[in-house]
Amino acid sequence: MHGEYKVPGGKLVVADVLVEAGQISELQISGDFFLEPEEALADIAAALVGKDITGPAKEWVEAVKDALPEDVQMFGFSAEAVVIAVRRALGLAKTWYDFEWQMVYHKPVTPLMHVALDEVLALEVAKGNRPPTLRFWEWDRAAVIIGAFQSVKNEVDADAAKELDVEIVRRATGGGAMFVEKGNSITYSLYAPSSLVADMNFADSYAFLDNWVLKALNELGVEAFYQPLNDITGPKGKIGGAAQKRFANETVLHHVTMAYDMDPSRMTQVLRIGREKLSDKGTASAAKRVDPLRSQTGMDRSDIIQSLMDTFSQLNGAVMGEVTEDEYQKAEALVKEKYGTDEWLYKLP
Repeated sequence: MHGEYKVPGGKLVVADVLVEAGQISELQISGDFFLEPEEALADIAAALVGKDITGPAKEWVEAVKDALPEDVQMFGFSAEAVVIAVRRALGLAKTWYDFEWQMVYHKPVTPLMHVALDEVLALEVAKGNRPPTLRFWEWDRAAVIIGAFQSVKNEVDADAAKELDVEIVRRATGGGAMFVEKGNSITYSLYAPSSLVADMNFADSYAFLDNWVLKALNELGVEAFYQPLNDITGPKGKIGGAAQKRFANETVLHHVTMAYDMDPSRMTQVLRIGREKLSDKGTASAAKRVDPLRSQTGMDRSDIIQSLMDTFSQLNGAVMGEVTEDEYQKAEALVKEKYGTDEWLYKLP
């Protein structure tokens, strides 16, 4: 059996496996990675020979790490990458093409509806009512969307937000505050089966789920790359940031907001953390910290989004779909019950 895994930003790992009586009997690891000392390659393979193919991935990773000599140097791959390649050969680890993907790009809705739709669609995927989905957002107004663990008063100047008609919303995922305005950002959500990233640690899953968009941006001439833990960046500054949450142990929500255009003066009026980070140089520094896609590509926002969808479809075989009326209604109910309440927004005042 044959399996391959391309490490996001790294090298290709290839596993050729023989199985007898439910155990790995022979294993060859190869690829375009770098490894010193060379003899460690045999140690990696030997660590997994004899393993029960139903064994947990975490134990396999630990076995590989324990087998490596203290002076080992691995470039472009890791113990986790080896295990993913082996489990793909065995049909245990999933790839994008193991699922039937759907893309949706729907009408503008309120920020509250967007965060509620994230939870609704993630749960619909978990229940099997919806295929794995890539959804592009359209904002209908300006907003600050704070992370699940942020304090409202520490992150947002409420008076400035009210004066500038900027809505404050709390999302389900962690991470930092996002300042968005109609037409100035590109936001998307992935609702992926947890099995797609089951053999990865949390940090590696970010890089893996962002890899397709890096390819798409590179094709547009944007020098985008992944910066741990959750940033998409370029030589001139940050392009976007990602956040994640697991739902029902079945679905991972992974969403990303990238800057298309921006008004740094409005952002720093509303975001307190922005003032602190930029206090030495004022609003002129905000433009340096963020490198919007409009300035890099010269393309209309709609054309960039279409290009991203085209790349995702080409890589993963996705087809267009839509958010159903039932899903909209569930999101509206969730806004009233949760996301639109003061209890949720000010759970960390």
